[in-house]
Amino acid sequence: MKLNLTKPIVFFDLETTGINIAKDRVVEIAILKVLPNGNKESKTWLVNPEIEIPKEASDIHGITNEQVVTEPTFKELASQINEMIAGCDLAGFNSNRFDIPLLAEELMRAGIDFDMKDRKAIDVQVIFHKKEQRTLGAGYQFYCGKELEGAHGAEADTNATYEILLAQLDKYDDIGDSVDALSEYSTHGKRADFAGFILMNEEDQEIFSFGKYKGRTVEDVLKENPGYNAWIQNADFPLYTKKVLKEIKARMSAPKKSMSDEDKLQALQQKFNLR
Repeated sequence: MKLNLTKPIVFFDLETTGINIAKDRVVEIAILKVLPNGNKESKTWLVNPEIEIPKEASDIHGITNEQVVTEPTFKELASQINEMIAGCDLAGFNSNRFDIPLLAEELMRAGIDFDMKDRKAIDVQVIFHKKEQRTLGAGYQFYCGKELEGAHGAEADTNATYEILLAQLDKYDDIGDSVDALSEYSTHGKRADFAGFILMNEEDQEIFSFGKYKGRTVEDVLKENPGYNAWIQNADFPLYTKKVLKEIKARMSAPKKSMSDEDKLQALQQKFNLR
């Protein structure tokens, strides 16, 4: 089965200095762009993270400080990366929880205001775990019948992720083949930010998912404790989480739209008719 696309989709993978979204940095990024007509283009960059790569991270992905010292920084690559993913939906393996949030952080640190408002996201790992409960290497073997050569290299992982999704489309007839359907299936819950500090409740209201205000709506908390937003803005939270809070606060401060004369007349008529 082919992936049913209405616009381009970007499969991507990041190798990083660690797993802290707010603090860690990208050391390699691979992008595979798939167009609705089936054509593909790809690009892989090694990245100078401008911080030391811990040995524990190098042991996993094989990228050392010496390898990236002369490579461009993410800020130097940001415009190219942003141009390549512009107007595209996004897909990856564990991308909803890690790769997309960290990509957003890096782009925002580079001065690019990244968001997901006009994009869908497919997390191939979520589909995999809902169906089979495995890792990427095992998933590649299970779905594609191949050994994953070069695991934990961004390019190998990116291409394997794309192949796994195509195999999943062949195997499962209940997950859909459109980006909308796959995005919905591969999402655990609706989030207002990437990192999951702010979720959406059943009434589509933003709520905190952590701390003493866990489960309460953001608007109620900010009304009750205006200083809570200031604390988050100055604490070690992801930039995108801070951006979402700023947008909610600005929305709360916006002047209420006054009723037009026509709306007032209709309201009076409805009130009269009720009598």
